[in-house]
Amino acid sequence: QGRKKESSIREDKRLLDNVILPAMRHRRVDDISRADISKIHSSLSGTPYKANRFLALASKMFNLAEEWGYRQEYSNPVRHVKKYPERGRDRFLSSEEYKRLGEALAEAEKEKTVPQSAIDVVRVLTLTGCRKSEILTLRWDYVDFERACLFLPDSKTGAKTVVISQQVLMILKGIKEKKGNPYVFPGRKEGSFLKNLQISWNEIRNNAELKDVRIHDLRHSYISVGIAMGESLYVVGKSVG
Repeated sequence: QGRKKESSIREDKRLLDNVILPAMRHRRVDDISRADISKIHSSLSGTPYKANRFLALASKMFNLAEEWGYRQEYSNPVRHVKKYPERGRDRFLSSEEYKRLGEALAEAEKEKTVPQSAIDVVRVLTLTGCRKSEILTLRWDYVDFERACLFLPDSKTGAKTVVISQQVLMILKGIKEKKGNPYVFPGRKEGSFLKNLQISWNEIRNNAELKDVRIHDLRHSYISVGIAMGESLYVVGKSVG
């Protein structure tokens, strides 16, 4: 675990709990065959990314089983099971769609149909181009109000500084710090950060008539807008890491 980020560890745990253990928990590790792996992989064909992450995690597990003496060497059943192609899908918001998103956020805030913390997260993501994990795990000591910057020590691409706008500063200044919790967007458990954003996002995007827009598309759109406004690829790239 020491080599993996928390988000990767959580994803591995979900695969273990929801896919691998239900299919294998009553089987001997040395009885699992390539046919078993192929069957599970095929059952996930509707979600190629998830299917391929299953292969990667299972391969690691069976390599360890060989190393620890639970399987014969070179018997990894994941070998020769081909991954599904993963097609990238670029989705950028238009000016009209940005307007609808803003209106949906304002309506959700007024009617309190979505937690305020989720609304704030979506706004910050939209206005910074940051990754979801970077904002959900944002701590107060990463925020420099005087310099209008976020210092992210554990970004996917390494430590980075994000210059933020006055709009983002206003959002952050409007959030009340929760005593004993270091995170800007606290979770339900003591000392934790907000983790389940998807339910709130589904509500927001449906009301904005943006049902095909993923949270990550907010980052794509931020980059697209920056380039459209004449910023260089270097500047935009540095701003989003």
